[in-house]
Amino acid sequence: MGWKGILGFDYGVVQGPLGPDVSGPELVAAVANAGAIGILRAPDWEAPDHLRELIRETRALTDKQFGVGIVLSFPHKENLKAVLDEKVAVLQVSWGDFPKELVSEAHHAGVKVIHQVGCIEDAKKAKCAGVDAIVVQGHEAGGHVLGQDGLISLLPRVVDLVSDCDIPVIAAGGIVDARGYVAALVLGARGVCLGTRFLATLESFAHPHYKQKLIESDKTEFTNIFGRSRWPGAPQRVLQTPFFNEWRHLPDHENEENQPVIGLSTIHGVPKEIRRFAGTVPNPTTTGNVDCMAMYAGEGVGLIKEILPAGEVVKSLVEEAQYIIQQKLSHG
Repeated sequence: MGWKGILGFDYGVVQGPLGPDVSGPELVAAVANAGAIGILRAPDWEAPDHLRELIRETRALTDKQFGVGIVLSFPHKENLKAVLDEKVAVLQVSWGDFPKELVSEAHHAGVKVIHQVGCIEDAKKAKCAGVDAIVVQGHEAGGHVLGQDGLISLLPRVVDLVSDCDIPVIAAGGIVDARGYVAALVLGARGVCLGTRFLATLESFAHPHYKQKLIESDKTEFTNIFGRSRWPGAPQRVLQTPFFNEWRHLPDHENEENQPVIGLSTIHGVPKEIRRFAGTVPNPTTTGNVDCMAMYAGEGVGLIKEILPAGEVVKSLVEEAQYIIQQKLSHG
């Protein structure tokens, strides 16, 4: 079974790039030190110098390899150049096409490319582009969700699609523990990518109140009320907070542009006003009405009962998955 490593890492466990700056150097280094794939989140605007600084801060905290995630819907040419210049181990891309020429450019710099997709059509494009791995994101995932298909139906289709070439498939969406990990392996994945579980760790750069909500809540909803202006056509899965339940039927013509400012935050070193219905999740610098801000979470949130060190999350995933495979699956 494939609980062993992928892409040169010890384990097939990937920490998803959590935005806008939740997966910072501390979280990524902790995941890397545990033998898994930690991924920094690049800013959603061109900030190559800041991104280089994030990469260097991470390198100061770990001697292991790690990655950077870029959302292709936002300006990213300069950020991409910074990633390749710094020769990080892995570039994770999502929300857009990443053609063969760019994959070749990354390979020339010694950088492996993981493309996250949410449908079979995008998986075909990623395969044609020659990426090194494909993350299949199911509809169960938290945050901005790419596709409409559940993981259990989409994942085997992508596994079959790449069966004629050695592209590892990584499962994402609703996975928080070893049972989900093993289920993904049985469906043909070679690794798993977790977002919400790593959000609820000591090292994640999420606001303490947001982390507490993850432990207390077990209901999520797929919606589009947050960030309609900044990132149109990017629906999201969020916690069903009292604020969300009050505003869940926000009329289609409304967006964050004409809404009151409910807080302030420093994101990737830049001071930002947070308006009501902005898609910005609160980080520890955030002040104001945190309860009324977006709180992304995947469907597996009900299985998260405590805030753990990120290294412990990796360790328990791997050890418990090995136990399930050896004890439960092999002995019937």
